[in-house]
Amino acid sequence: MVYKYKFKENNIVLDVNSGAVHTVEEIVYDILDFYKIETEEAIIEKLKDKYSRTAILEAVNDIRELESAGMLYSDDSHISMEMLEQKEPVIKAMCLHVAHDCNMKCRYCFGDQGAFEGERSLMPFDIGKKAIDFLIERSGTRRNLEIDFFGGEPLMNFEVVKQLVEYGRSIESKFGKCIRFTITTNGILLDDEKADYINGCMDNVILSIDGRPEVNDNMRKTSNGKGTYKTIVRNFKKFVDKRDGLYYVRGTFTKENLDFSNDVAHLSECGFNSISVEPVVLPASVPFALDESDLDKIMEEYDRLADLCIEKEKKGKTFEFFHFNIDLEQGPCVIKRLSGCGAGTEYIAVSPEGDIYPCHQFVGNKKYLIGNLKDDQYKNFLYEQFNSAHIYNKEECRKCWAKFYCSGGCHANALNINGDIMKPYVFGCELERKRVKCAIGIKAELYK
Repeated sequence: MVYKYKFKENNIVLDVNSGAVHTVEEIVYDILDFYKIETEEAIIEKLKDKYSRTAILEAVNDIRELESAGMLYSDDSHISMEMLEQKEPVIKAMCLHVAHDCNMKCRYCFGDQGAFEGERSLMPFDIGKKAIDFLIERSGTRRNLEIDFFGGEPLMNFEVVKQLVEYGRSIESKFGKCIRFTITTNGILLDDEKADYINGCMDNVILSIDGRPEVNDNMRKTSNGKGTYKTIVRNFKKFVDKRDGLYYVRGTFTKENLDFSNDVAHLSECGFNSISVEPVVLPASVPFALDESDLDKIMEEYDRLADLCIEKEKKGKTFEFFHFNIDLEQGPCVIKRLSGCGAGTEYIAVSPEGDIYPCHQFVGNKKYLIGNLKDDQYKNFLYEQFNSAHIYNKEECRKCWAKFYCSGGCHANALNINGDIMKPYVFGCELERKRVKCAIGIKAELYK
């Protein structure tokens, strides 16, 4: 499968199965429309008014050389069933819901303002300790493990967070493991003491903010209905100024801020150089949910963000938009390209009560309750269902040129919108394809 598109003055051609990306001359770009379906003479006849016979034959030969080298029209014979469906359940990442409570009341919150369809609660240390033991025990030969402290708002249970980090560090070397800790916070409670601890102990930090003051405060309010922008921007700026490690400020855009490139620009002007702004995923019945009528505007915004990335890069300014991060040389491993985040197989989430779910977005949905840390025996009865939910088992994914970048999309989004993890969220697919085109286009523009 070959896919081609134009980005500014660049003619970009992707060989889907090999992952090869080419910027080509106009003549090659045009010939590819006919290369596999027409003879040389037919191609010459079709393009004779634009190119000479000699030029066409030389370009056809260039295409043949790329094809022979496995860089165009390659097949996917290197993908085996062993790659597609792992047989040994190994867990390498865990989302610890240390707080099913929150000091904010965001309008779009998928987690019921922190309660996740249950009672508000905080994870006790003994449950978190069991969770870390559980992860290490079921991680097989995996050395590098990940734990994300999540909520609700995890800073509401910060003493337990610190105890769990200390416990994890105290046992990781004993089992030949290296735990990478991450925390996601809304920033309300992010004082100097907590900031210093997080900067010293967390490998990655997600800071939640939606952008411009009026946009953020429209969605992200305190529990008593007040805006949060001033407090969290102050806290986040102080935090980032001290940070010497990975972080992202992460926002959400809805129908009410379709000009979200301005929110990214605003966050950049505030001094944040690692930014992610995600599309809200909600049922169509929600007034500010995104739908197909918004697509054209969203595509324009991604183009504007691409321009912003190029502009800042050319000026030598550090700036990173999460969805435009792409590695064209190595990229993620084959398994990750086929099945994405590993929800329900390599990745699980644990509630404050010790309940185990496929990922944080499934927490509270009892149909997807896998078990509990207190159970004598643990068996993930959903393993096969999630293990088989890869791009070769999804009809829409098999024929998509972006399948090895998208990896089939988010299982939770597919379930929430279509009621089936095997049916990709089509609106999200459109956005992902656009983001990939922009990400590759930015590289083509910067390094031509």
